[in-house]
Amino acid sequence: MPLLLVATVAVQAAGQPLDVTGVVRAADSRLPLENAHVFIASSTIGTATDASGNFRLEDVPPGPHRLFVSMLGYEAAQTDTLLRGSGTLAFSFDLNPVVIELEEIVVNAREARRWQRRLLKFTRLFLGETPNSALAEITNPEVLTFTSSWGRFSASASRPLVIENRALGYRVEYYLKEFFYYGNVIKYDGEPLFTELEPQSAEQAALWEANRIRAFNGSLRHFLLSLMEGVSEAEGFATYRRYSLERQSPAVAADTAALLRSGPTPDEMELVFHGFLEVVYTRELEDAAFHRWQRRTGRVQEQRSFLELTTGPTLVDRSGEVIDPYGVTVYGYYAFERIADEVPKDYRPPAWTR
Repeated sequence: MPLLLVATVAVQAAGQPLDVTGVVRAADSRLPLENAHVFIASSTIGTATDASGNFRLEDVPPGPHRLFVSMLGYEAAQTDTLLRGSGTLAFSFDLNPVVIELEEIVVNAREARRWQRRLLKFTRLFLGETPNSALAEITNPEVLTFTSSWGRFSASASRPLVIENRALGYRVEYYLKEFFYYGNVIKYDGEPLFTELEPQSAEQAALWEANRIRAFNGSLRHFLLSLMEGVSEAEGFATYRRYSLERQSPAVAADTAALLRSGPTPDEMELVFHGFLEVVYTRELEDAAFHRWQRRTGRVQEQRSFLELTTGPTLVDRSGEVIDPYGVTVYGYYAFERIADEVPKDYRPPAWTR
C-alpha cells in the first residue's frame, strides 16, 4: 500500500473547485519519480510528475474521487478521497518497485492466429458491438495477454491500454485491473483517463458533441443522476420493479424516491432495492445492432435495461458513479453499451443545468 499524507490549506465554502497537488517518490530510495501518471479516475483530469516528482491537478470539482498514480516498473497506487471546500489539497505517494518478468515468447503461425482470434474476441467484449465501437480502436494491443480454459476467457495488460475513440472524440488510457468472460457474464475493472482529441473541422467537433450527448442520454450515469435530483421521469426514464427477468414476471411502477437513501457522507448515496429494476429510456429507440447482439428479430423498441444489486445495497457518488465496480449487475441495453460508449464522469450535456 502507498504511503499517503494529506494536508489541507485554505479550505473555504463547500462546492468550489480545488487544486490537488503532491509528490510521487520511490518507496525504497525515497527519490522523486519523474513522468509518473497522476489522474482522477474516469475523468479528463490528469497530469505527469515533473523532475522533482511534483504534480498539480487544477480545478478539480468537489466530491468523492479516486486519485490514481501509475508508473512503469512500480506498483500502481490509488486512494479514494472526498474533496470538499476550496483551496489546495496535498498528497504524497510512495510507489513500491516491481520486477517485471518477461515470459518466453514463442512465435509461430498457429500461435499468432490464436492470439489474433483472442484479440478480436476481447475487443468485441470490451469495447462493445455498438456503432460507436466500430470507430474505436485499441492502438497498442501488443500489451495484452490472454488465457482461455474451461470456458473462461480472461485478459491482462502489461501497460495501460490506449483506445482511440473516433466516434466520441476521446483518447482513453485504460489501466486494466481485471477482465474475464464466462458463459454470458462479462466482468472488468480498471481506471480510465480521458483526453479530448483535436477535431479536424468544426463539423467533426459538432459530430463528436452530438455523439457525446447521445452516449450520456439514457446511460446508467444519466439515470442515477436524475434519481438523485428527483427528476428521472422528467428526464425520460420509466422505472419498474420486477422479481425476475422472466417475461411473465409482473412489472410494478417503482417508487423512485425510495431507491436512494443517505450514505455515509453528504456526497454519497445508497442505492437500494430488491429483485430487479427495469429502466426504460423513452426518448431513444434501440439500435439495430442491439437486435443483432441479442440474436432476435422484431420491432425496434425503447431502450430497456435491467439492474440487479450484486450483494445488496451499494454506494453511488454525486457524479453518478457506482463506487464498487461490481456493485450493480446490468442486463439489456446497459450490458450492450460498454467502453466505446463511455464519456468521462465530469461530462455533462450543455442542456444539463442541475
